[in-house]
Amino acid sequence: MGRGAALGRAALLLPPLLLLPLCPGAAGGNWMWLGMAPERPGCASPPLSSRQKELCKKRPELVGAIREGARLGLHECRSQFRHERWDCRPAPAPRRPGAPAAAFGHQLSSGTKESAFIHAVTAAGLVHSVTRACSAGNVTECSCDASLQSGGSASEGWHWGGCSDDIHYGMSFSRKFLDVPLKNVTGKSGSRLAVMNLHNNEAGRQAVAKLMSMDCRCHGVSGSCAVKTCWKTMSSFEKIGRFLKDKYENSIQISDRVKKKLRRKEKSQRKIPIQKEDLLYLNKSPNYCVEDHKLGIPGTQGRECNRTSEGPDGCNLLCCGRGYNTHVVRHVERCECKFVWCCYVRCRRCETMTDVHTCK
Repeated sequence: MGRGAALGRAALLLPPLLLLPLCPGAAGGNWMWLGMAPERPGCASPPLSSRQKELCKKRPELVGAIREGARLGLHECRSQFRHERWDCRPAPAPRRPGAPAAAFGHQLSSGTKESAFIHAVTAAGLVHSVTRACSAGNVTECSCDASLQSGGSASEGWHWGGCSDDIHYGMSFSRKFLDVPLKNVTGKSGSRLAVMNLHNNEAGRQAVAKLMSMDCRCHGVSGSCAVKTCWKTMSSFEKIGRFLKDKYENSIQISDRVKKKLRRKEKSQRKIPIQKEDLLYLNKSPNYCVEDHKLGIPGTQGRECNRTSEGPDGCNLLCCGRGYNTHVVRHVERCECKFVWCCYVRCRRCETMTDVHTCK
């Protein structure tokens, strides 16, 4: 199955939620909605900010890439957190009739570690999808990275060639599309959160750049590999997601006092510089164990857990000490199929019983 088909199927698993602003003051529309919409929304979609709609109209060939970037980020978020108490899938909230759906609620404006990851992974998804569109020749303004077409290492028998991913254009477009709405509120009351979100957006983009790799193809008589043609390519988005998940695990809490630049909350660590790829958060995460309709937290009751695991998916951790229920699930499927001449397939019906554990 192709990666695009897998992403499309994964996107269908994402529930429709109440539309909430990307940052305080509704400075930016929740563009991630584009990755969930069953139809193909155009540039006039309500969740986009005026600046995003303008860019969308100027670059209509990138609408598909923008939608794919949102889908990439949402899918990877779900994949990385599928076994955690917060599984990147808030509970559905009541919606006004006709109101558009959105990807997240409280998490986007909460200033927590989860908010940091969402901003980073979706910004990275936009870079990845736009860059792919450039390399595929779907965008008139960009194609392959021409700066690498000459040079190489003669002593090692290789030279630059092929089609290197033009990540520079992808990163530039991601900044224009995602950062401008946030920059409009940096001078207002929500500026601390906006500046932090700008940093986390950039951290996602830096992850894509940091994990660029070199691919090569051999040339020579009988595959001797006397000469190699090499080009730069982006890593799989799954690898980028794992990198950002590690940054999430080691994210840095910053001070909520307004200063000229972001600084660590812990005074003893303020001399340690904050790196571009670090994820930052302002507020501690809420309790994801218990359902909270106000914050859009579904809780972990009813979640399937692993009775023998010591990790986050284990029944002890995932169920927050409440215990778990066990029930038996019966699976019936065709098995031991054989072709019978002529012309049909004969199968047996196999039945298996599986214990399934769910949190109380």
